[in-house]
Amino acid sequence: MIQVNNISKSFDGNDVLKDITVNFHPGKVNFIIGRSGSGKSVLTKCIVGLMEVNKGEILFDERNFTSMDRWSRRSVRQEMGMLFQGSALFDSMTVEENIMFPLKMFSKLSPAEIKDRVDFCLQRVNLTGKNKLYPSEISGGMQKRTGIARAIAMNPKYLFCDEPNSGLDPQTAIVIDNLIREITYEFNITTVVVSHDMNSVIEIGDYINFIYQGQLWWSGNKNEILRTNNQELNDFVFPSEFMKEIRDTLRESR
Repeated sequence: MIQVNNISKSFDGNDVLKDITVNFHPGKVNFIIGRSGSGKSVLTKCIVGLMEVNKGEILFDERNFTSMDRWSRRSVRQEMGMLFQGSALFDSMTVEENIMFPLKMFSKLSPAEIKDRVDFCLQRVNLTGKNKLYPSEISGGMQKRTGIARAIAMNPKYLFCDEPNSGLDPQTAIVIDNLIREITYEFNITTVVVSHDMNSVIEIGDYINFIYQGQLWWSGNKNEILRTNNQELNDFVFPSEFMKEIRDTLRESR
């Protein structure tokens, strides 16, 4: 479990995060949603240590990440997998080499063991046989799946996904959503997804956290989000009359 306890973050006197407390549960898909500028990206960067908080603490399975020195944090970071918005693959490397990259950097596996791990990860994301292709030779959806394979290469305890469906068509987005959910459950990963995609939230969100003006404004599950009376959340998730009709239909079906 990842525990965020009373964290605040400001820039030049401007409070971006205001006393946020939230838990991210293992074996579950935990979403962070909110408008642009609400603080959700800053929150994620603080959790993974790319930014330092002004106050509060962040714990990974009861280990106080906030108080660790640089070298102690390194061991926790090696337990994190990252899926970036644009996949962030190395263009000059093959699919196989991209997945090998963290294994060569951080693991003590032999070359044969690394190759076996790469093949396993490719098989898990349904890219068997694509080892020698370059990112430019595969589709956007396949690039995302390669990114997922790289993210799970080190067998992470924690998986962070930044807008995983950005730039994908609806059908491919469903494939990526299902893959994230399957991997989360299969490997008991604490998965944190930052997203604007409400279809993803409703379909695979086990826990949903809505950030509004730097505060944790609402938390709940995907069924509760359909029935909430929280005005700001409703305005964000169901901004039009058409979306409100979809919400009402979903309410009746669940």
